[in-house]
Amino acid sequence: MDDKNQITGTNIPDPKEIEKEINEYLSSKYGNRIRVMGTQIGPWPGAAESGGGQEMADESGVSSIRFDMKPAELHEWLDRFVIRQDDAKEVLATKICTHFNRIRYFQERGERDDLEGLDRIKSNVILIGPTGVGKTYLIKLIARKIGVPFVKGDATKFSETGYVGGDVEDLVRDLVHQADGDIEKAQYGIIYIDEIDKIASAGNVIGLDVSRSGVQRNLLKLLEETEVDLKVPHDPVSLMEAAAHFQKTGKRIKRTINTRNILFIVSGAFNGLEEIVSRRMARAGLGFGAVLKEKDTRRKLLPEVKPEDLIEYGFESEFVGRLPVIAVLQDLDEDDLYKILRNRHSSVITAKKQDFKAYEIDIRFTDGALRKIAAKAHEQKTGARSLVSVIEKVLVGFERQLPSSEVTRVCITDETVENPREHLRQVLEDELHPARGDLFDKMDVVERAELMEELKSRTQEFENRFGKGLTGWRLETVVDATVRQGMAPESMYQRFLKVEREMQAFEQEFEHLYGLKIRFSEDAVKELSSLVLNGSEEALIVCRKIFQNYHHGLKLVMERTGQTEFTISKEAVQNPERFLNEMIQLTYRQMEAERVGS
Repeated sequence: MDDKNQITGTNIPDPKEIEKEINEYLSSKYGNRIRVMGTQIGPWPGAAESGGGQEMADESGVSSIRFDMKPAELHEWLDRFVIRQDDAKEVLATKICTHFNRIRYFQERGERDDLEGLDRIKSNVILIGPTGVGKTYLIKLIARKIGVPFVKGDATKFSETGYVGGDVEDLVRDLVHQADGDIEKAQYGIIYIDEIDKIASAGNVIGLDVSRSGVQRNLLKLLEETEVDLKVPHDPVSLMEAAAHFQKTGKRIKRTINTRNILFIVSGAFNGLEEIVSRRMARAGLGFGAVLKEKDTRRKLLPEVKPEDLIEYGFESEFVGRLPVIAVLQDLDEDDLYKILRNRHSSVITAKKQDFKAYEIDIRFTDGALRKIAAKAHEQKTGARSLVSVIEKVLVGFERQLPSSEVTRVCITDETVENPREHLRQVLEDELHPARGDLFDKMDVVERAELMEELKSRTQEFENRFGKGLTGWRLETVVDATVRQGMAPESMYQRFLKVEREMQAFEQEFEHLYGLKIRFSEDAVKELSSLVLNGSEEALIVCRKIFQNYHHGLKLVMERTGQTEFTISKEAVQNPERFLNEMIQLTYRQMEAERVGS
């Protein structure tokens, strides 16, 4: 075989592997004093197809990940969205930030973390808590803040398939899909598996318990480190594509993803676990010394959970060992549910406002209504999930009938929650009733004032995040648009800054195209900002539409007066044609006056 054939048949590693091997060689010979950084090695033709590594990913995907986030920063951010659960938020913020900072630390040093022969221990997490307390919500928020892809699976699905293997690895493949095919970014994602307590071994199964302990064993390799083939086994489409590729090139496709840096978080209600903890503590003489209520027993015992309790619950020791971090979430009481409704960052009330806003109807909730909703939701014993069902039950009649009426504003009170049909009847009979209008106006003023105070208190945060803070009428415009549109204030804040940039871009564009300088006055900026924020088009498009014929009129003025710079006022935004006509007429009158005077 000649040299050319030998090279063709060799599996060539991708550039990152080459760089890693070079650094390992330099490290072994010279220590950590010298290493290669930022190599420009490109892939050989066909390397991505014939090699055994991953495809090269766009660096922009990985660069968006916050590998350097501090635990206190993430904890503070979670406090804004999640009511209570302080212990769980502290554990998750700390261990997940450490996980990503540790990845950064090793990568900056060439990933030489095994110099002492030590294996890397991932901070995989077990979340313990009843339904509706925010387990999934917490992990979604964290993934979004750090900027990593997120996938959720249900452990009960694995047990229902009847075989071990395919479904578990599908979670990893879904992670690549969530990363838009960016394998490198997917390698730093978070996989969340709910109802993990359902795969605890029953303890009385004879033979191989495929649906429970079998799934635990299959998860073991994913929890630590393994290569997952992105080609789904037994998928006829994948097999046909691979066969066609091999016939055409003589090379096999092998695309894999390594789970080494993928963080796994599992959760469940773990009913009955507190009894195991209680027995262990009783044997050790660590009882609480008093008979507790069932709710208090669970609340006080679960934070004392140890790995041995989980093993007795039905998990294999190797499986528990791969999940070293335990976080416990507590039941939500009525006051907690009320705080969720009051929280501006909660989607419960915001989503309902947006539902009505889709029909051009503004809806407000009194404090009494929120407390009544929380009380009814707490009776259902399903945590925050019950809030949505209660609100839907109260407002379904309003949502069905108001869009076909002339009603554009409605205020939900505690009486509405108690008797929604009667309140709906009253609104439909007299939608302009002064008392109801006054109540809505009062609630609207309160909401705007609360939002204004919140945004003022976050000025420094916005300056750090967006590079500029807003004050005065600019902040008032953001508040007004946020309330009107029912959108998140952060999004509206960012959009306002974009509006200002696009207005400046239009000024430059106008000068470049026509040789005329235009400048928006402060009141014009205010008028245009409000117009754009409460509309659906971008500021640049709005400006082009409003002032599409201005160059003709302004050039006429320039030819008569020599003027090359013009100020665009609020009146020009409100009625551009009239403003331009008046400017031209004023120019002619001045010329006529000068002619007569001369």
